[in-house]
Amino acid sequence: MSDVEQLAIDAVRVLSMDAVQKANSGHPGTPMALAPVGYVLFHRHLRHNPTDPAWIDRDRFVLSVGHASMLIYSLLHLSGYKLSAQDIENFRQWGSPTAGHPEYGHVPGVETTTGPLGQGIANSVGMALTERWLATRFNRPGHEIVDHFTYALCSDGDVMEGVSHEAAAIAGHQKLGKLMWIWDDNKITIEGGTDLSMSTDHAKRFEAYGWHVVHVHDGNDLEAIDLAITEAKNETERPSLVVLRTVIAYGSPGKAGTSASHGAALGEDEVKATKENLGYPSLEPFYVDDGAKAHWRTCVEKGERIQDTWKARFSVYAAQFPELAAEYLGSLAGELPTGWDDAVPDLSTVEKGDATRGWSGKVIQGIAAGLPNLIGGSADLGGSNKTDIAGAESLLPETPSGRVVHYGVREHAMGSIMNGMVLHGGVKPYAGTFLIFSDYMRPAIRLAGLMGLPVVYVFSHDSIGLGEDGPTHQPIEQLPALRAIPNVCDLRPGDAAETEVAWRVAVERTDGPSWLALSRQKVAVYDRSQVGSAEGLRRGAYVFQDASNGTPAAIVMASGSELELAVVARDQLEADGIPTRVVSFPSWHLFQQQDAEYRDSVLPSLVKNRVSIEAASTFGWSRWTGDAGHSVGTDHFGASAPAEVLYEKFGVTVGAVVEAVKAAH
Repeated sequence: MSDVEQLAIDAVRVLSMDAVQKANSGHPGTPMALAPVGYVLFHRHLRHNPTDPAWIDRDRFVLSVGHASMLIYSLLHLSGYKLSAQDIENFRQWGSPTAGHPEYGHVPGVETTTGPLGQGIANSVGMALTERWLATRFNRPGHEIVDHFTYALCSDGDVMEGVSHEAAAIAGHQKLGKLMWIWDDNKITIEGGTDLSMSTDHAKRFEAYGWHVVHVHDGNDLEAIDLAITEAKNETERPSLVVLRTVIAYGSPGKAGTSASHGAALGEDEVKATKENLGYPSLEPFYVDDGAKAHWRTCVEKGERIQDTWKARFSVYAAQFPELAAEYLGSLAGELPTGWDDAVPDLSTVEKGDATRGWSGKVIQGIAAGLPNLIGGSADLGGSNKTDIAGAESLLPETPSGRVVHYGVREHAMGSIMNGMVLHGGVKPYAGTFLIFSDYMRPAIRLAGLMGLPVVYVFSHDSIGLGEDGPTHQPIEQLPALRAIPNVCDLRPGDAAETEVAWRVAVERTDGPSWLALSRQKVAVYDRSQVGSAEGLRRGAYVFQDASNGTPAAIVMASGSELELAVVARDQLEADGIPTRVVSFPSWHLFQQQDAEYRDSVLPSLVKNRVSIEAASTFGWSRWTGDAGHSVGTDHFGASAPAEVLYEKFGVTVGAVVEAVKAAH
């Protein structure tokens, strides 16, 4: 290791421990341990351009060990990304881009939001899968315009989390040869040594998944790290795990190799002692030697040269394959091609009944015909969710251009991998499972909302209406729990026409994820010329059927399959002399975005007699019914019986709605 290389690496260590010390909050030990591998990656392997962080054929670098955020901040700042010295000094402060854990969209060069361990490495699988799919679709002999690697740095905690097992198994099965995880094997967790909680041989575990495994026994040996990464890159048929043995807080005389450096500042005296122990040229906080700065900034020149070479290749490609080039750039930009929905069936005029999951399946076929980068899948429930694309190949190593991903019974990884697919760019993923199993993927859904990723989730079997499978499969609290996640669009359509519009909303959305909750049982068919237009779904809630005299004395609101019960209840109430409005309420998220004037036009503030009906927990409905209103639902677990029996036994009935309205009339 040359003197300038040592200075460059120690600069990462110093910036990391100084920033944590100034904030008096953070994790200094891991950045100090991983500074050498970060150096090797950024200087010798990553194809990246700090002056154009969004260059589409860059290598993807994921810091899955998100608590080591000062590692990536230091690497990005030193190598020339738009992250200032002031930003480094303002680590973990209000308004600073250098948040406690890396956040996508806040700092150029941060490819995904990490912190919840395991999520970043699972995202990386989606990135690598997308790279291969795009390469298969767009590359032509002699024109490899899609050709990059995906790297992820992960920790002991990452490989402990269950999602890592799911995602690693999928990556191995998919033979993602351009995916590399570098595992920081420092044998330390917050509570102490990893031997307190783990005795797994992770190398053998990954080999069993079909991964290539290579070991580096000294995390400070640059040449050994370089050779291991090169070996991993040369393995094209399997993803690679580099097992990197490090010492947490390397260089710290009093805290190296201990859990004391994991989640707290080293202390001013220890910071000083560490700098002296490293032979660092200054004790001044945040000092970086000019030679180290100049050495780091060579990344800019290298990156610009690499990107310019790619641009020249792409120009030749675009001249020979103009349509493919335009499609490629449009896909990466997230654009919907002209006429993307031409084949989507008009479901406003259907005459035969079906479940909303069935109508959803028909819409998917139409979207797939006009959106060639639509990639579907499910957690081994394609036939039940109706999520398969008819005639499409499975996305497998033998058919890498396939459009149906078989995630197996792995909802958590499925959600995280789809996040990675969107983060990479170029494809539009959706996948399905039963609504009850959305709990398994909730962390990934939450992060999609946080990052504003337009992922689409298809959740069928959305209520006690699924019947005989019983309470283990009947969702009760899932609807309100999912609605509570910020920036996630809920869509629970009540008929065929609403299902069509719901899918249009989900596909058109660009700033966050959407989920469709779909019925197993058939729903009613309506003459849409006699009720409100299903386009009203775009505003979250709308007047489906107004009071006969135009002035409602009561409002009955419903989502999904319970819309039919609301309509029948209205007919009875009208016959009994109570003018009643039915409001279809498929999306709380969309309705709360409307202005007060629209909301009041649908739910007039003067009408206090309001009843909601939904075959789920009533939690949250009081926001729309008001204190004087009433909610019909199921605030208890379900049971195993036919759907119609369950609705009757649990009081989710027309009679319950009528009784509630009359009681308040």
